[in-house]
Amino acid sequence: MAKLKGVKQPPQFHPEGDVYTHTLLCLKHLRKPSWELALATLLHDIGKPKTFMITDRIRFHEHERVGSKMAERICQRLKLSNAETEKVVYLVDRHMVFKDAEKMRLSTLKKLFRHPAYPELAELHRVDRVASDLDLKPYHFCARMYKKLTAEDLKPKPLLNGYDLIKMGLKPGPIFSVILKKVEEAQLDNKVKTKARALVLAKRLVLRGDSGVPTPGCRNQERS
Repeated sequence: MAKLKGVKQPPQFHPEGDVYTHTLLCLKHLRKPSWELALATLLHDIGKPKTFMITDRIRFHEHERVGSKMAERICQRLKLSNAETEKVVYLVDRHMVFKDAEKMRLSTLKKLFRHPAYPELAELHRVDRVASDLDLKPYHFCARMYKKLTAEDLKPKPLLNGYDLIKMGLKPGPIFSVILKKVEEAQLDNKVKTKARALVLAKRLVLRGDSGVPTPGCRNQERS
């Protein structure tokens, strides 16, 4: 943490000062945090000294990725449980994700919202913005969307499973996870709502080669 002292930040985004000052302000603004959130807030910018560079301005390229690896080592050194470590690493690694929230596909937002640590991630984002004197537009956008979506919206019952793909003539393998993931994304984007439409999409993916090598069985079914 001492290495954060004196690490300058672009003043247009961080008028509060260096990374150390910013971190202290983030901790100050937390509202009844869990232990893991408090630690993640302390460590959320731990990767900035290693990623400091000056191009058109001061930048910290992928500091969240570098920081999450550092946070993992720190958690292991402190002998935290696997669950505690996993949550702290997740929060550090994902704390910048909100900046693109309004441009995200609905499926991407839903996957973000359904993570068990999402409420804590939202709070980390909030204090990160407040400590930098930045507006909370991304935070409020996500709060509105999160409130609007139900648990069923975030994690609906799968329309297809492996047995359905076997019936299509596919052999079990890596192709299954690729197809099922694409079908789930279409379902989360509200583009596919029934099993019949999901089967059509799965066949189309195979025929186009988007998910692997087409099989004769699928071609024959498609023609029929």
